[in-house]
Amino acid sequence: MTYLVVSSLAELHTTVADHGALDLVTLINADTPVPRPPSIAADRHLFLGFNDIVEEIDGMTAPAVHHIDQLLEFGARWNREKPLAIHCFAGISRSTAAAYITAMAINPDLDEQALAEELRRRAPSATPNARLVAFADDRLGRGGRMVDAIRSIGRGEEAYSGTPFVLPLVL
Repeated sequence: MTYLVVSSLAELHTTVADHGALDLVTLINADTPVPRPPSIAADRHLFLGFNDIVEEIDGMTAPAVHHIDQLLEFGARWNREKPLAIHCFAGISRSTAAAYITAMAINPDLDEQALAEELRRRAPSATPNARLVAFADDRLGRGGRMVDAIRSIGRGEEAYSGTPFVLPLVL
């Protein structure tokens, strides 16, 4: 089984090339231009446009359940022959949440807490978007364990941008 690789928008092209990814998830403000890396076919790129917020705010697009449904469907279709790249603007919040969620969905035997701790170890600046995690916890029937695990690792180290990292699907 292959792995997930997470990056910022600035590191996207390098990360995709370095890992040979053929599938990509983008979680970013809807009006942000994201040039697709040449190795990623249009039908293998999921673009989820919303702001990195955890509550509804006038004039902004909050993450919604339909975003989680799209992420889960895309992750289920991913053939796992090459790594799946996931990015947001900074590689800190939306993308780390999406990687955590995708790993949990693909491997239901993963322990929520163990994966959250592995996420923290590999990405000290990770601060997964709590709204995304809560929606996914509900959709995946995890009984609040995903929410509790992410809450337990706390806010990540301060950073303008996260360093690209790999999140395994098996611990």
